[in-house]
Amino acid sequence: MTEYMYNPKLKEYKTYNVAKEIPLLEFLFETLSASRNKVKDILKGRGIKVDGKTVTQFDFPLSAGMKVQVSNSKKNDVFKSRYVNIVYEDQYLIVIEKKAGILSMAAGHSSLNVKSVLDDYFHKTRQKCRAHVVHRLDRDTSGLMVYAKDIDTEQILEHEWHDIVFDRRYVAVLSGEVVEDDGTIESWLKDNKAYITYSSSVDNGGKHAITHFHVLKRTTTHTLMEFKLETGRKNQIRVHAAEMGHPVCGDVKYGNGDDPLHRLCLHAYMLCFYHPITHKPLKFTTTIPFKI
Repeated sequence: MTEYMYNPKLKEYKTYNVAKEIPLLEFLFETLSASRNKVKDILKGRGIKVDGKTVTQFDFPLSAGMKVQVSNSKKNDVFKSRYVNIVYEDQYLIVIEKKAGILSMAAGHSSLNVKSVLDDYFHKTRQKCRAHVVHRLDRDTSGLMVYAKDIDTEQILEHEWHDIVFDRRYVAVLSGEVVEDDGTIESWLKDNKAYITYSSSVDNGGKHAITHFHVLKRTTTHTLMEFKLETGRKNQIRVHAAEMGHPVCGDVKYGNGDDPLHRLCLHAYMLCFYHPITHKPLKFTTTIPFKI
């Protein structure tokens, strides 16, 4: 399995010292363990800096004492967003980390959303594709998402989602001290006329929902909880946490007013799936943004 751990605190560039006079391209071939095409892609993608300045000139003259910085991403200078980080990308799909406060897709003519951010990125990098929504996170939930780059990949991901995704986990800060270390919540979820999702222990015509939980850390006032979804229903974790008597902190819809971090404390930190085209197992994780 190929694993990708996204950590925004990691340095974006690796620095190399120049020991002699040499053209930039020749220096990169000698220094990097990469193919000629990859080195050229990094240069074209504005991923090389010399003494702090971005350079794209292949024959740029280097001299002893200069510092060359190589970006971890060949498109590092092309994509910049305060709401979205790119975790992984290939010709079929893109995996991103969504920040809290942005929609997964448009819900109005001027709404800020991940799809439009990615479409703009694809346009600027001259990729002939669009971002196709496969699944969603609430506006105020942060974490990992995957978008298809063509309709065929989107159809595979959408129709075979439950077979393709083999692990998907969230972390949340809950109000109060949860006594049980582990457990499972099972119920039926249904929206009322006000679009508030409510839970029933018996079949009420709603959707069957199963949530597994595991305590990562607890204090006398809060609990850091890991949730693993067996089903993916609307507001499932938020409703089940509230049903436990320990709602997600910062949840204005199902919470109790406890808001220590001034945001909805829910983050999709792990996403594991089989690549829809290559069938290769992929595991993506991010750092947990909460501390208690």
